[in-house]
Amino acid sequence: QVQLVESGGGLVQAGGSLRLSCAASGRTFSTYGMGWFRQAPGKEREFVASIRSIVGKDYADSGKGRFTISRDNAKNTVYLQMNNLKPENTAVYYCAATESGTSWYQHHRYDYWGQGTQVTVSS
Repeated sequence: QVQLVESGGGLVQAGGSLRLSCAASGRTFSTYGMGWFRQAPGKEREFVASIRSIVGKDYADSGKGRFTISRDNAKNTVYLQMNNLKPENTAVYYCAATESGTSWYQHHRYDYWGQGTQVTVSS
């Protein structure tokens, strides 16, 4: 069982930056694939970025060049650095873990989820 706790959300002006963190419990964090998703009001949960247990990162087209996912296995933490934020990036951002260790775009393939952290980008 893995527990995930996100932090780092907040209110930022368009063009600003935020770094989200997701702290995971458990001794096998390094074997999990990790993902970030977001959900805006009235919309479906959508893929943002993911990082595999060994090598490999994937990004949604909307975040390429602006978002960077990384992980620190020693700290059991995955990060999402978001630069040049836009109002359309406003959403609740969720961290997710998959025991498969790979990278999935589909949210239903993830086994564990955090509670989410709100990101609001003002214009």
